[in-house]
Amino acid sequence: MSQGTDYRAFLPGNWRPLRLATLVGLRWLAIIGQTVGVLFVDWGLGYPLPLVECLSVIALSVVVNLALILRFGANDRPSATIATLQLGYDLLQLGALLSLTGGLENPFSLLLLAPVSVSATTLPQRSTLILAGIAIVVASAISIIHMALPWDPERRITFDRVYIVGVWVSIVCGVVFVAAYTNRVAHEARQLADALTATELALSRHEQLSALDGLAAAAAHELGTPLSTIALAAKEMKADIPPGPLADDVDLIIAQSARCRAILAKLRSLRSGESGDPFAALPVGELIEEVAKPLEGLGKSIFIEVSDDSGEPVFKRSAGLLYGLGNLIENATHFAKTRVDVDASWDRGVVTVVIADDGPGFAEDLLARLGEPYLTTRARNTAPEGDAPGGLGLGIFIAKTLLERSGGRLAFGNAKDGGARVTITWPRAAIDNSR
Repeated sequence: MSQGTDYRAFLPGNWRPLRLATLVGLRWLAIIGQTVGVLFVDWGLGYPLPLVECLSVIALSVVVNLALILRFGANDRPSATIATLQLGYDLLQLGALLSLTGGLENPFSLLLLAPVSVSATTLPQRSTLILAGIAIVVASAISIIHMALPWDPERRITFDRVYIVGVWVSIVCGVVFVAAYTNRVAHEARQLADALTATELALSRHEQLSALDGLAAAAAHELGTPLSTIALAAKEMKADIPPGPLADDVDLIIAQSARCRAILAKLRSLRSGESGDPFAALPVGELIEEVAKPLEGLGKSIFIEVSDDSGEPVFKRSAGLLYGLGNLIENATHFAKTRVDVDASWDRGVVTVVIADDGPGFAEDLLARLGEPYLTTRARNTAPEGDAPGGLGLGIFIAKTLLERSGGRLAFGNAKDGGARVTITWPRAAIDNSR
């Protein structure tokens, strides 16, 4: 059910969220601000500072910006590594400028948080941790190695060492908070958004296949009439032609037209979900059998048990429902040792489907988190030998999302004798098409 859709493009770290133009634009903003600040202090306030050295450090950023634009173009999307290198350079450049203008005594030392904040909201956790480390090292270095703070030459200003330590601690705490909390929140938001995109892609692919079935059925309907006319004309010709090579050719036309009619009949049988289609809605037992049939060749036995109670609920066939059930049953077959049991039962209020296998079961530490995107146990090689060695952690998330859209609720657990157990419950009034 899920083969053929590649979700790797949605893994964290594979996306490139930042355009080069964004990074370059932020750097131009920093260049303008730094230049205005340096010139205002030197010319406006008349405070002495190493103007040439400061402007040289700022000019280096101008060179870097121009080189990046000429080399890659403004619309380029750099990888996480390249973006990390650029933000790392910004930290070092800012640190050099602060070292020339007072170090942590300079109130603009707070700007060391800016590159870390950009990374925390857009780049992977590893990049943010690297930049956080660079920011702490820079803050530590400029607290010791720095020139005097530009100030009025006629007035002496001194800062107690305890105050400088307090500034250093506040910057370190800010960096740690941004790197840990902000990055975590942004990372989870990106994960959810990417996984939902992957779900929509999978569902869209399934719906496209269903649409293709409809087109095939329409083509079969349109071709049926001219094909019948050809077959009828060939039979009439045969009655007027004596035995011989020409009669053999007419027999061939009749045989091939019959073969074409058989093919068109198969195409018509693919159509589903249209008004008046007898297969647009199926009893729950037949629906489960349809979903499980393609998985019978995976080497595991799939046993389906349907309640004997009267009034079997009828589900409307939908791409989301089929795909969600298929993903759960397929996941069970991958981890099962020999068998998978699918049981369906119902009463007046609810319809319940239980999917159980005789495999190792869900890890206890993951039970509470099952259904979250990118959560997988296959990387631990718990799947039996010969099965898929690893997954992306989207199968259960996709199944849960699609089945909840159909009105179902999922519960994950382990059987007393071992093995995973997934229980899906629907309010009968919401899904029973027989009513």
